[in-house]
Amino acid sequence: MFLQEPSLYTVKAILILDNDGDRLFAKYYDDTYPSVKEQKAFEKNIFNKTHRTDSEIALLEGLTVVYKSSIDLYFYVIGSSYENELMLMAVLNCLFDSLSQMLRKNVEKRALLENMEGLFLAVDEIVDGGVILESDPQQVVHRVALRGEDVPLTEQTVSQVLQSAKEQIKWSLLR
Repeated sequence: MFLQEPSLYTVKAILILDNDGDRLFAKYYDDTYPSVKEQKAFEKNIFNKTHRTDSEIALLEGLTVVYKSSIDLYFYVIGSSYENELMLMAVLNCLFDSLSQMLRKNVEKRALLENMEGLFLAVDEIVDGGVILESDPQQVVHRVALRGEDVPLTEQTVSQVLQSAKEQIKWSLLR
């Protein structure tokens, strides 16, 4: 047996499927499944193997899969077969707990679909290009909230623009 070189690229994919196995969110970080057709086939396979079990981990198609379900959603974090399951589980728990806080403990399909922007931001805060950046849900929720405040000028109301201008003037006078 050979020793694998350590790598920061631990996550191959993050998936969220509904209770029919249909994709709600999928982000692949490498070209293990280069086409959408191959990705959908993998997602169907993974759902069929995991949706009736109570376990939290599976080895499937040479990949380590950690997963969790909530009401009508299935969350998956996928890594290579030699990847540390605890690291993948930390990513999964961070994603789930972040969404739980952002959705006010209402982690279900309708609430998630109404807050897809928050989901995209949270995933980008947790993993970038397969590299785990954050595993603390409090930090993720905080950063997503900060990004949400950066509303483009064209989408702000007049009172928001005036308030922002007052803040900027106040800070420039305090310097």
